[in-house]
Amino acid sequence: MIYTERLQIRKYTLLDAPFIYELMNSEGWLKNIGNRNINSIADAEAYLERHYLSIYSSQGFGPYKVLLKDSSTAIGSCGLYKRDNLDFPDIGFAFLPEFVGQGYALEAAKAIMKYASEELKIEKIVGITLPENITSVKLLKKIGLAEIGTYNFEYVEELLLFST
Repeated sequence: MIYTERLQIRKYTLLDAPFIYELMNSEGWLKNIGNRNINSIADAEAYLERHYLSIYSSQGFGPYKVLLKDSSTAIGSCGLYKRDNLDFPDIGFAFLPEFVGQGYALEAAKAIMKYASEELKIEKIVGITLPENITSVKLLKKIGLAEIGTYNFEYVEELLLFST
């Protein structure tokens, strides 16, 4: 578990399926990340098993659940993803709408970057986002990534590519 001033960041478990269902069906997720067809809690459990829980042991990192430290309220997700066609892990983040614009994503992303560097000894982190997602572009720059080109991903034609 990672702690910051206001947050706790931890690995997901199957008990987090209701939160994943809510997050992946939020307006921001659907607009900026895409529909993952999570139409039920059972779908969320299957998604967690396939895309989150299975990679913790094989890769040593993954997406993490972000909670408010004082209340343990789940507010978002932030973590590292290893894409097959990227040489380095990319940092990703998504937060429920009511927690956007309060600095939580920046706080969580900084903590994940520090964890990646100091604990996991990852030398390079990349980031990808839609060109029109100005909020994510700004956040990636604030955590030390610079735009280096574009990246083509399975769900969208062209994303901006950032790197440390």
